[in-house]
Amino acid sequence: MLTIKNKRFYFILLSLLIILSDQFTKNIISRYHKELLNNDLILFSIDYVKNYGAAFNLLNGNRIFLSIVSLIVSVILIYFILIKKNITNLDLLSYSFILGGTVGNGIDRLTKGYVLDFINLNFINFPVFNIADISINIGLIFIIYSLIKYKQ
Repeated sequence: MLTIKNKRFYFILLSLLIILSDQFTKNIISRYHKELLNNDLILFSIDYVKNYGAAFNLLNGNRIFLSIVSLIVSVILIYFILIKKNITNLDLLSYSFILGGTVGNGIDRLTKGYVLDFINLNFINFPVFNIADISINIGLIFIIYSLIKYKQ
C-alpha cells in the first residue's frame, strides 16, 4: 500500500513529466519551426510565436514580474502537493497540472525572456498556445470540477 508521502511523490512526477513534455516540444519547434510552420495537422497547425507576456499576451514586457509570480506560485503548489493536510486526490492532480505548466513556461521566461507558443487551432480563432498552457487549463478545469463536486 502506498503511503501518503509516496502517493504525493507520484503527483510531483506527473508535474515533471509535463515539464519535460513541454520543454521537449518547444525545443523541437525551436529547431525545426521553418519546416513545421503552417503545416495543417487536421485540428491545428504549427506556428511560432514569442509571447513576452502571460496568457493572451497580458502584462507584455513584464518578464521580471511574471518570473517572480511564476516562482511564488510554484513554491505554493509544491507546498500544497507535498505538505498540505486534508487534500483530495483531485486537488493534488489539479495542482500537479498547474505546477507542470507554470514551471514549463517559467523556464522559458527565465532562460529566453519569452514563452514559445506554437499550437494554432484551425477550427476557431484563438490565441496560439503550448503544452504548458494546456496543462494549466486542465488543472483549472479540475479545480472548478472539485469546487462544484464538493461545494466548497
